[in-house]
Amino acid sequence: MHVLVVTVVHNPSDARIRFRQIRALLEAGHQVTYLAPFERFGTPLPQDEGVENLTGVSIPRAEGRKRVGALQAARAAVAEHAPGKDIVLMHDPELVLAVARLKNLPPVVWDVHEDTAATMTLKPWLPKPLRPLGVRLAKYIERYAEQHYHLILADDGYRELFRGEHPVVPNTTYVPEDVPEPGDERVIYVGHLTRARGTEEMIEVGRLLRGKVRVELVGDADGEMKPLVQRAHDEGAVVWHGFLPNKQALELVQGSLAGLSLRHDEANYRNSWATKVIEYMAHGVPWVSTPTPPAPELAEKFEAGIVTPFDDPKAAAEAVLRLRDDAELRVGMAKRGHDAALAEYNWRVDEKAFVAQLETWAR
Repeated sequence: MHVLVVTVVHNPSDARIRFRQIRALLEAGHQVTYLAPFERFGTPLPQDEGVENLTGVSIPRAEGRKRVGALQAARAAVAEHAPGKDIVLMHDPELVLAVARLKNLPPVVWDVHEDTAATMTLKPWLPKPLRPLGVRLAKYIERYAEQHYHLILADDGYRELFRGEHPVVPNTTYVPEDVPEPGDERVIYVGHLTRARGTEEMIEVGRLLRGKVRVELVGDADGEMKPLVQRAHDEGAVVWHGFLPNKQALELVQGSLAGLSLRHDEANYRNSWATKVIEYMAHGVPWVSTPTPPAPELAEKFEAGIVTPFDDPKAAAEAVLRLRDDAELRVGMAKRGHDAALAEYNWRVDEKAFVAQLETWAR
């Protein structure tokens, strides 16, 4: 099977796309052509790195209000590369309409990563008066996609967005068999740095903990948060590593005191699991999280982390110090979390269903 994977928004090194789904396809013996904004992110093409059966093609990125040109380029690239492929797997709602009515396409799949309508309230580049229009457009995209494409959902919570039944491929992660015990010097966040994901709160946690515990942030920052994060880094409140490939980012997680997930109480996060807490568990560290799913459930079921209130960096900082000062609590949470991830949230299990589903649709 030859799969055309397309994103016009995500970093080509996105964990779900590149290091879980594409890797699973390659390991199953399939071939992949990957259209993504390689040049925009300064990411080498996979064929230049000698990756077998994976060919990358750089396309412009759709970002901010300058999106039309990138979407036109993506449409042209799909029209050029899709003929002869067995299936197209696209990862952005923008692409649903961008590739509409193209001829000679194989079966097309949209991997639904988020509640598209709910995210319209979180986009700083979209003026507030236009956000209701954005919500209506998102609902139309969902309806159009369900009528014309196959859908994969990244979370059970997204089922309610659609009328029909669609397979769920959970956003689980690779879980190492062996991980080191958590340390006591630093906490870490891995992911996109935005206001809604708690960037300002994490910066404040860094200021509260300065000289006691180091706060490290790994990931790209959006235009709104970038100057704030850079200023906090320059003043020593946090250590900002910028974007790192998934493997390097998760290596930094191992041995840290805890992982942070301080998301806001936004509609988009109520329907989807905060994958970050699962990643922290998988790599052997406890977590400190606001009450977005699945943190309360995991705290009750596995006692693998600490839930703190929304918009309360002081409570988050106190939770970090509690973990630092209580080695038995810290190590116990880490072990319980890792055991749970190994048994219940392991991509090595979910990848089989993912590959099998694409094979079925391709046939």
